[in-house]
Amino acid sequence: MNLPDFKSLPSREQGRVGYILLWLIGVPIPILLLLYLLRGCT
Repeated sequence: MNLPDFKSLPSREQGRVGYILLWLIGVPIPILLLLYLLRGCT
């Protein structure tokens, strides 16, 4: 299974992939929500 080329993804999708990867490595969801809110919900 090949992972998508992250450089070819739109910037919005790159952010989503980043959050998913953080969640998969064990970062709790409340921490991810806090990061999302601190970044300005963009």
